[in-house]
Amino acid sequence: MDRQKFEEFISQYPIYEYRLLDTQNIRIEERVRTICRQECTRYGSTWACPPAVGTLEECEKRIKKYPQAVFFSSVAEVSDILNMEEMLSTRRAHEDLTTEVGRYLKEEGYETFILSTESCDICEKCAYIEGKPCRHPDRMHPCLESHGVVVNEIVEEQSMEYNLGGNTILWFSMVLIR
Repeated sequence: MDRQKFEEFISQYPIYEYRLLDTQNIRIEERVRTICRQECTRYGSTWACPPAVGTLEECEKRIKKYPQAVFFSSVAEVSDILNMEEMLSTRRAHEDLTTEVGRYLKEEGYETFILSTESCDICEKCAYIEGKPCRHPDRMHPCLESHGVVVNEIVEEQSMEYNLGGNTILWFSMVLIR
């Protein structure tokens, strides 16, 4: 990857931090899936979440077949960090940013696979529940956690910010490339 050209591209967008990762160093953990299964209301209800994304082994193979990943964050501000509805309303801007980064990398000749935040919310009712194919496979990005990725470990290992305090939110995405 031409880092200088990529940095010129991302300087046009509100990307807070980014790192280029070797996917062989990304750890996939069952404990993340356990949290999905036990605590997330979206589990089993969308193409972006388990079990629709495949087994953990399939997810790990999917990640590792791409040698590198661009891992990045963006910042959103809210009036009340405890207001979940307001917090989630800031997510769309990050998802749009993620799509732009993926589009740029495709235009540069890379094959990409995107993992992003939370679960997909493009459709009011996901086709997964009806046993039908995803209506927007080109726009739907499975979440990082659905693939067993431990975001806070990557953030720590890469000396990135995880919590800015106050009423700020950091959203994270990963664009896998080959």
